[in-house]
Amino acid sequence: LAPLPTAVWNFPRTSEHHLPLQIGETVHILHASEGWYHGYSFRNRAARGIFPASLIHLKGAVVERRGAEESVVPAEMPMVQEITTTLREWATIWKQLYVAGHAERYQQVKRMMYELMERRSQLLSGTLPKDELLQLKKEVTGKIDYGNKILALDLVVRDEDENILDPDRTSIISLFQAHKKAAQTVTQRIQEEMSPQQSTLGCSARLAASPSHSLYLCVRNFVCNIGEEAQLLMALYDPGEQGMISENYVIRWASTGVPQDIELLNNLKAVFTDLGSKDLKRERLFLVCQIIRVGRMDLRETYNRKLSTGLRRPFGISVMDITDITKGKCESDEDKQHFIPVHLAAADNDFLHNMIKKAVEGKDINHKGQGFWVSLKMLWGDLSQARKDYPHLVDRSTVVARKLGYPEIIMPGKQGDVRNDIYLTLVQGEFDKGNKKTQKNVEVTVCVCNESGSVVQNVIYHGAGDKPASEYRSVVYYQQRHQRWMETVKIAVPIEDVHKTHLRFTFRHRSSSDSKDKSERIFSMAFVKLMRPDGTTLRDGEHDLVLYKGDSRKLEDAGAYLTLPSMRNLSELKLLSGSSFRVSGGTSGLTVSARDSFQISTLVCSTKLTQNVNLLGLLKWRSKPSLLSGNLQKLMNVDGGEVIKFLQDTLDALFSIMMEHSDTDVYDTLVFDALVFIVGLVADRKFQHFNAVLEAYIRQHFSATLAYKCVPSSRGAGREGLGRQVRGGPEPGERLAAVLYEGKEAAEFQRSLQQFFLSLNQLMKSPLQGPTLLSQVR
Repeated sequence: LAPLPTAVWNFPRTSEHHLPLQIGETVHILHASEGWYHGYSFRNRAARGIFPASLIHLKGAVVERRGAEESVVPAEMPMVQEITTTLREWATIWKQLYVAGHAERYQQVKRMMYELMERRSQLLSGTLPKDELLQLKKEVTGKIDYGNKILALDLVVRDEDENILDPDRTSIISLFQAHKKAAQTVTQRIQEEMSPQQSTLGCSARLAASPSHSLYLCVRNFVCNIGEEAQLLMALYDPGEQGMISENYVIRWASTGVPQDIELLNNLKAVFTDLGSKDLKRERLFLVCQIIRVGRMDLRETYNRKLSTGLRRPFGISVMDITDITKGKCESDEDKQHFIPVHLAAADNDFLHNMIKKAVEGKDINHKGQGFWVSLKMLWGDLSQARKDYPHLVDRSTVVARKLGYPEIIMPGKQGDVRNDIYLTLVQGEFDKGNKKTQKNVEVTVCVCNESGSVVQNVIYHGAGDKPASEYRSVVYYQQRHQRWMETVKIAVPIEDVHKTHLRFTFRHRSSSDSKDKSERIFSMAFVKLMRPDGTTLRDGEHDLVLYKGDSRKLEDAGAYLTLPSMRNLSELKLLSGSSFRVSGGTSGLTVSARDSFQISTLVCSTKLTQNVNLLGLLKWRSKPSLLSGNLQKLMNVDGGEVIKFLQDTLDALFSIMMEHSDTDVYDTLVFDALVFIVGLVADRKFQHFNAVLEAYIRQHFSATLAYKCVPSSRGAGREGLGRQVRGGPEPGERLAAVLYEGKEAAEFQRSLQQFFLSLNQLMKSPLQGPTLLSQVR
């Protein structure tokens, strides 16, 4: 292999010593000196000159026939070379179409060229398996042949692997047959392009065809004079709900104006996944960024050692309406750049959430030229499909920011959507200034603790693309009685530890003076357990927590507070309507105050933890077998969405019950009714997308091969009954029933065949002379 220098930018001749170059032009380098090369172009070997080294990319190549007849062939696969050659040829015609005013054909060629460039990137990624590579090559050759036909260029003939046939090595008859086949393919392609169905298949049609979508984001540049380190939190925002609908994509920005991780420079990519049809039907959707500086309290103060540092302070926000992009009303392009201005916080106590609400209403704020340059592109299909179709965009370095909630389809199994995330939002709080002259600068610290009060390490995520932390510190707003944070973090505790962990919130006043700041102690504490006494997880929604006061050491002693109530209820509110009082007869040393308040919001996105008592009883039936009959009956009362979410676990539990009680028919009818209920849910129009989930379970995860023996004949002859009793359509039930009975038929046939060969073997060993009487045995 030898390097093949190729121009990646046009270089006009501005001096007699310069060698003019065009994009894609290959050159031969004779000398190199201080960022410049001296050489000639293979297009015109007679002309020599100098050109910048920064405009040249060294590609791998193979040198053939060294000497006077030397030729340099790129080491890329032939299909990539053909696309490159085709694009150069079409580009010349494309310019002529623009000059001649043929707008429709100009746009058509432009569209085809963009598609070829995208396919070329996929081929160069080298991530496609052999079968997908062949399919992609067929798509590419179809586009090239169609484009050549409408531009009145030569028809290219190919072999079975879609490579161009070499006329010197192919017989005339084979060449003729290939030419004939190519002409038929092009004619068919033209008919497809001209059909009404094809012409109406635009962005909206592609969006409707897929139940799950992703939005690709690339941050090209961020220009803003902050003067300190910053955290950029980018997320999708629904102004109707006045809240984020996705995780934050976190970028840590250095004070020097580049990412803190310098390897991320020019590689700030993220994809927002799990966007369903309901998300695309939202009236408006925005991409928002919260800019939080990390440093001293007041940016106007000159930096010195006497000032406290490390405070998270509000700096500004950015918003961009992406409704047309997500709804497919306009083509999204990963190369097109959008400018999103920064709206700076006017005061130190401007809540970022309120600033976002004002910005989406269209109120103009002077951004002074500061902002983001981003590229956006809608990707059809779920994350795995996006990785296949756009490997050059969604690779291992691309950050995945998930939706706050479930996708419309949850696939089962190891390859499916197994999640155990708890999203915590600090909503708001109200704090009395106490013995201070001014209101407090409140900072909330969140940590996850076990039963002994020890902090569980590295389970809190600020957002996607960020490393896990052991605690989270809120933004500090200057001298505000009423705080409104609206900050969301992800808690990722291992499933086996959820039952013994709780969230602890501690509150502290932060001072701009370092000496005063260090002397400040925790003035209040709140907590909430992740699991309720009945074994279900914390309910989704807002929670009004009780705030405790006392000695700072007691506030961090789990033994002192875990037995106390964590949430305010009506009876507590009546007690708290007066002044502060001491709880538990003063034994804990903690005091509850009615003058302060604190609200959080939680959202559990787990395919392993349920918030429904009846479903939990079935999933954990082995722990209380005496309640099994009741739990099977109560399954019918569980919300369909919750059952569907735990489809694989529920089916596994039902078949386990069936198999482990195969010696009795006590539970057979109840299990059968539960199966009919579940398959009936899948047949319901609301959950019709889950047909694929049920099929995947039957095909990949079903293992109860003897379950057919337990299907009661009293319910319509078993196999036929299950298919017939499903409301809304028998097909899913028939499929499940077929699997139940498939093992029976296969096993019986195998046993019969084995018995036949054993009998035949015995017959061959028979020492008897003369005829042998054979009898038919069933």
